[in-house]
Amino acid sequence: MQALRFRCIRGVYKGMRDIAEFIVHTQVRQGEHYMKRTLGLLAFVAAAVVVPSVAGAQHAYVGVKACTMCHKSEKQGLQLAIWEKSKHAGAYTTLTTPRAAEVAKAKGLAKPANESPECLECHTIKGGPDAADIKQGVQCESCHGPGADYKAMGVMKVRDSAVKGGLVVWADKAAIEASCRGCHNDKSPTAKTFNFDEAWKSIAHKKPAA
Repeated sequence: MQALRFRCIRGVYKGMRDIAEFIVHTQVRQGEHYMKRTLGLLAFVAAAVVVPSVAGAQHAYVGVKACTMCHKSEKQGLQLAIWEKSKHAGAYTTLTTPRAAEVAKAKGLAKPANESPECLECHTIKGGPDAADIKQGVQCESCHGPGADYKAMGVMKVRDSAVKGGLVVWADKAAIEASCRGCHNDKSPTAKTFNFDEAWKSIAHKKPAA
């Protein structure tokens, strides 16, 4: 993907050089009218170079500790404690059990469960083993997005800024359920009937009304 982006940008710059040569040519032949039109085209192409780099920016994971500084108080609804008591917090640990080893072997996985991408995909943050401490399991950033660019208090207090920084804000419970079912489904070798409403009660962590 990176190589493709560089090839595209290199191609754009070549096109800009050709356009610049064309500017000189049209200035001589056609005068100021065509010159203005060509400069406008050049500005459009230059803007196109910037867009891919912005769109390709990725936010980084920071881990649970960065979130707990603000989300462990009663004012915040003891959100940290709710997570710590949930099965999400121990999602990675389950991959280190004898049962997980049996499942991995039965599925013909090349690596142990706690090293297999097929298992880590839903038992850790979506970023994979290099994104943050995977031993934290399914933590805050699994659902709310990588927090490096929105963790600061000043950013979090302004929702639009937080969203631009990578914070995921769910539209409603239906959207949350759809995300949950991305892992809680029949593809899991240990899948059980998933009752979203019941499951949600055990992890709901809305901030109390002031």
